[in-house]
Amino acid sequence: MPKATPTASATNRPALRRNQACRPCRKRKLKCDAARPHCGTCVKQWQSLISVPAPPDYAHPVEPQCVYDPVDGLALAPDTNPLDKIRLLEEEVSKLKIQLQEQRNNGLSGPSQQPLRRLSQLRPGSASSSSNLESGSQATSSVQTPSLPYPEDRIIPGHMHDSDRRNNSNSPELYEVRHKSSTDTILEIIYSGWNPDLPERSVLEHYIDVFFKCDPCGPRILHRPSFLAAVRLDPRDPSFPHSAILHAICASASRWSSRDVATLPDGTRRDEFAEFHASKTRQYIDKTMANGQDIFPVVQACILLAWYFYQEGRWVEIWIFAGFQTRVAIPLRLNYPGTFSTHNTASPGGYLPPPKDLRDLESRRRTWWTTIIFDRIVSVGGWIHAIDERDVGTELPLRGEDFDSEQLMPSNPQDMCTEDVFTTHLPKYTDSFLLLIKAIMMFGRVTDFNVRGNLRAPTAPSKFQNPFELSGFADLDRLVYNDFLENLPTMFKMTSANELPGNHGSVDTDLYMVHIIPHAATITLHNPYLDLTDLNRISTSRCINAARAILSAYFKLSETSLDISRLHPFVTICWYLAAVVQVQVCKHFIEIGDETREDQVWGEINVLRQAMINYGARSPIGTRQEKLLQGLMREIVRLTSQKQPLEVGLPLYPFSHTTLFAMPTLPENAQMAPLPNPSTSHSMEYDSPVFIRDSGSLDLYCRPPDNPPPLQLSWSPHELQQSLRPESGLVRWSYRT
Repeated sequence: MPKATPTASATNRPALRRNQACRPCRKRKLKCDAARPHCGTCVKQWQSLISVPAPPDYAHPVEPQCVYDPVDGLALAPDTNPLDKIRLLEEEVSKLKIQLQEQRNNGLSGPSQQPLRRLSQLRPGSASSSSNLESGSQATSSVQTPSLPYPEDRIIPGHMHDSDRRNNSNSPELYEVRHKSSTDTILEIIYSGWNPDLPERSVLEHYIDVFFKCDPCGPRILHRPSFLAAVRLDPRDPSFPHSAILHAICASASRWSSRDVATLPDGTRRDEFAEFHASKTRQYIDKTMANGQDIFPVVQACILLAWYFYQEGRWVEIWIFAGFQTRVAIPLRLNYPGTFSTHNTASPGGYLPPPKDLRDLESRRRTWWTTIIFDRIVSVGGWIHAIDERDVGTELPLRGEDFDSEQLMPSNPQDMCTEDVFTTHLPKYTDSFLLLIKAIMMFGRVTDFNVRGNLRAPTAPSKFQNPFELSGFADLDRLVYNDFLENLPTMFKMTSANELPGNHGSVDTDLYMVHIIPHAATITLHNPYLDLTDLNRISTSRCINAARAILSAYFKLSETSLDISRLHPFVTICWYLAAVVQVQVCKHFIEIGDETREDQVWGEINVLRQAMINYGARSPIGTRQEKLLQGLMREIVRLTSQKQPLEVGLPLYPFSHTTLFAMPTLPENAQMAPLPNPSTSHSMEYDSPVFIRDSGSLDLYCRPPDNPPPLQLSWSPHELQQSLRPESGLVRWSYRT
């Protein structure tokens, strides 16, 4: 192939003489045009460099690094040894300290105080900024960055000039003290060891307290008593919590104690304070993945941040973090019994040493199991799990009360290989969180069955197919629909909020999820085979019963004063699955022209929609799921004869005119449900629920109005009056035939 003819500019350009090219081009043996101040080759390489974001703790050069040999008598700056440069900088710092000391002794206000004043104004977490906001001053930025733990009496407000201080206080000694405090503050910045990206200590402790009280997901992996004690240590102490965990806690707790929240056009919220700390957590994760330092606390911070993304409904980041943290936990050998393996220790990889004590062992167990259930939750939509259940060898964790008290307990004898792990619950190794793990792992089996069946099947599942002919379907259906709930221990078959001495009643949010996850799993298992035209089809009755059970559980929760946004975020997925079934039922009634029952189903759909919207007031995942549901409802909205189908309401109780869309009014002596505390175990009284059977369950919707159904899914007024007494905070799921 003939070579390209050189351009006129290239042919007319005179050849460069020796050493006329820049030093970088000569070193890398590249062509150089000797342009000044920077040659074209260096400029192109610099532009390529700055087009990519800089890694953490690294800054791109502000201009091309193009250096020439001395020409025309101009001498270049000699190459400086890095050690000499450090020495020069230290000397410069010493000179500045001497000047600062002289200014303090002379009582002068030098320009070095101006940055401090601006710093005190711009830090939203500091005491001075709070006072400025209270006095009506406008913040200079909407992004709230954390601050150092400055005492209030050491900060000089930026709007107070030197002359004002002298005029307001005729005592030169008072001005001298204030000026000295400013200098001490600068020294505190240098020598305190406090991470300047974290809020001041009092604010940080507030967010940690809110995190343990309100967050329904993350606190399980941390030992609360020792963590709270470690936060009070000196920041330079080796036992002080890792900054990545503290940043992740600030991001998660900001949901319950917001500082700077903006509402986006789509109705979701954006918390600038939380986003700042989430970005800082990601920087620590990137740094640790590069050097491997402090890998276990950073993995814990990764889990906390993943739950934050889940409550935000940011699915791309959710899937990335779910796969990332599960794969990182494998080289740490957290999937082995005792979270440590003595086999094949000579293989390459960075493994953790054996657990130091019971607290360390249980922290590793809970970190591993939280990673696994997060992977199962985000795979509900039909994704393959990152870790197969057969590769989970870690025993189940201990109860929360045993973990907090550090009581010496033998390891839990149950793991995922234990026979009847979903139907056998040992009393000394069972609490609501352990039952929640089992419920989510059971849901994971449903996901595995659907994914693997679709992967190998020549055609997609059809409503004309009998699923019970598939291998393993009948056993899984029996476990999900009946066996799991029927074999719960008596004290966990219902959730109670009995008043304890000195405490208000509470609703166990974990146990609430234990009772509705099996219904959501039933819908996921049977929905591909749902056929509303076949009244005798088992999959149809399973889906309808499960959807109405989830709706009934929400009605019963509405009897309490618990803010539903404090539930586990997975509840929005359960509501969504129930609403999907209701949408199909509503479409069926539209097609057969049954407006009466269509109106009833519209009300039930809107109840679930409103539940998602209310949850989305704090966690955007609720709003995002409601928007997704509206996309599925477009067809029935177009076909319905209702004038305003999305505004059809359903009475909360048969004898009440109060709806779920009205703000509840509570008497002064009504019991308020406090924030959930997952690690606290309550003594409860429960009644056994009566579950709906298949016979006639479809008649609830599909029989003509003049033929009353033999099965009614409701509560009698007597039951409701008993459950609504102020002295009883009982939450029931009672189905009667």
